[in-house]
Amino acid sequence: MSGIKRFQTLVSSLKHGGYGQTVPMFDANKISIFSCRGLVRSVTTSERADGKTLEGVAAVASEEKNGKWDSDQTAFQKRVRGGPVSWLGLGLLLLTGGGLIVYYDKEKKQHIEGLRSASSSVKQGPSVGTAAIGGPFKLVNHHGKTVTEKDFLGKWTLIYFGFTYCPDICPDELQKMAAAIDKIKAKAGLEIVPVFISVDPERDNVEQVSEYVKEFHPNLVGLTGTSDDVRQVARAYRVYYMKTEEEGSDYLVDHSIVMYLMNPKMEFVKFFGKNYNEDTLSEGVINAIKEHKQLEI
Repeated sequence: MSGIKRFQTLVSSLKHGGYGQTVPMFDANKISIFSCRGLVRSVTTSERADGKTLEGVAAVASEEKNGKWDSDQTAFQKRVRGGPVSWLGLGLLLLTGGGLIVYYDKEKKQHIEGLRSASSSVKQGPSVGTAAIGGPFKLVNHHGKTVTEKDFLGKWTLIYFGFTYCPDICPDELQKMAAAIDKIKAKAGLEIVPVFISVDPERDNVEQVSEYVKEFHPNLVGLTGTSDDVRQVARAYRVYYMKTEEEGSDYLVDHSIVMYLMNPKMEFVKFFGKNYNEDTLSEGVINAIKEHKQLEI
């Protein structure tokens, strides 16, 4: 059906009070100024058009003559060519996007600050159990006397595992331990028993251990024993050790570098690694003992 016939059908339907659902509608994008002019002329000469219709058409013709139709169509074409986004819409889009970025950055900073505050304010809560470190053992001290964990009951103990043939690490750690327990006594009046347990039972006999501990502190207790006894105590304290670079009787022992603080019941309280110096070690032991006593109240 041509455009003229469609228009005539629509006008006729409107004249009689409506139109059927089957009447095709116009496609505004396909109507040009020339087709509208043709439609106007066709309707004005139609015998079926009444006065009202002619008045409407005359108004359309008048608008065409005065240039209003052309200006409306030009504005419509500009809107179509301009696309769906106006300058105002673009501004609102940029403003919304900027607001979202600022909001996300603020939330991210608050989240990071919250994590920092939480990590810095974490306090040790009530203990729900004892760590599985420590246990019964039977060894020989540097005086040749058999001792067990019961001989250390009632005392705070700081235990280090090593071997007397260690070239540098063990001497450094034992010197640090000796200096720390003296500072602990001077600062807090706490008596700490330093203990050295050998993980090299093949070479560290009683005489060797006795001469070794004298070089560090008069209160340092040296312990050794059979291979089975040393293996048992190392397993109880979760200590790793193994021979390395073995060449006959000359070898080194790779082992854990850690000190264990045990309470007067010979229960594990805290461990201290190689990263501690004598000052931080002494402060760490004092603080650990204070916290432990507060938990017992």
